[in-house]
Amino acid sequence: MAFIEKGYRRTLMTDVARKLGLSHAVLYRYVESKEALFHLALLYAMNPGALPELAVPMPAPAPGETLGLVDQWLAGNPAFPALGAALGRHRCGDVRRELGGIVDELYAFIEQHRGVLALIERSAIDLPELHTLYFAQSRRDLIAQLARYLQDRIQSGLLRPVPDVATAARFIVETIAWFGWHRRGDPDSAMIGDDEARQTVRFLILAAFVPEDRQPVMDPARP
Repeated sequence: MAFIEKGYRRTLMTDVARKLGLSHAVLYRYVESKEALFHLALLYAMNPGALPELAVPMPAPAPGETLGLVDQWLAGNPAFPALGAALGRHRCGDVRRELGGIVDELYAFIEQHRGVLALIERSAIDLPELHTLYFAQSRRDLIAQLARYLQDRIQSGLLRPVPDVATAARFIVETIAWFGWHRRGDPDSAMIGDDEARQTVRFLILAAFVPEDRQPVMDPARP
């Protein structure tokens, strides 16, 4: 997709028409502007199997409409029940299983939605409001939640201490993102299969944070 390859600012309507095998004039029969095309690309990436009924040619979105679309998607999709449950749990009987569940759901989300995440992330570089929404709010909030979880379990003696929990949380998210998403665009990583990547990431993150000799225990320090 042209927006992912070049970003929003550098993508031209002629780039998209060429990729679709259409003439520049024919593309304008379907969308009135680059803004409309970007909005349509987001709609398709978010739900490729069920696009809403749209006017043809698709008009340019109203001010704030595209940002609202992304905001709604970010609010409605990255629901991480394992992480949320862990944050609300005062006792942990099996921290290996708990952290493994958090890693599994993060990996599954990033792997499943890598297309729309790539479209948003690449275009956010050129769109300040989208940059704030995606990087400064949504992604930063996820990392902060994960850092709170790590801090709580470290203080309880269930996970290994780390020099900085915020960096450790970012390490987990970025490791998952590379193997579940960015790896696919690396020309020298085709030999790594999906299952191998997923299982190895899970194994290594657990090995890094969970002490080898720790058995499932209840945390007596918390009520």
